[in-house]
Amino acid sequence: MLITGLSGVGKSSVLAALSDRGFVVADTDYDGLSRLEGAGDWVWDLDRVADLLDRHETIFISGTSPNWRPLLPRFDHVVLLSAPEETMIARLRSRTNNPYGRTPEQRSEAVAYKQTVEPLLRRIATIEIDTRAPLTEVVAAVLDHVGLD
Repeated sequence: MLITGLSGVGKSSVLAALSDRGFVVADTDYDGLSRLEGAGDWVWDLDRVADLLDRHETIFISGTSPNWRPLLPRFDHVVLLSAPEETMIARLRSRTNNPYGRTPEQRSEAVAYKQTVEPLLRRIATIEIDTRAPLTEVVAAVLDHVGLD
């Protein structure tokens, strides 16, 4: 299962909650699953992500990448987490688990992605979940959607 969405929508929180429930999870922002390429774009290491998919019958992988297209057919479900701009900005300003979003420029970039990237994510998503709800409800909606409730 792929959990995707923009910075500040709650992907890391949902992944942590799923891990706490005993599910196998992987965040492509960490553990060498992404690399810096070309003009400063972070892209997935497709071989490493494919290896995770090969090794686990059920795994929740979190992230967004411009090069993920070859792996998309491998995901039974694509969960798009979303939140209004104000919520994203507030979360980016206060988060402690990731440095992205601390500067005004990064927050502006994240908001711009709401107009350009989020509509593309919406087209491939099998469900969109608004993360303004309490985390327990968001996680329950994810698990219900993928049939693991």
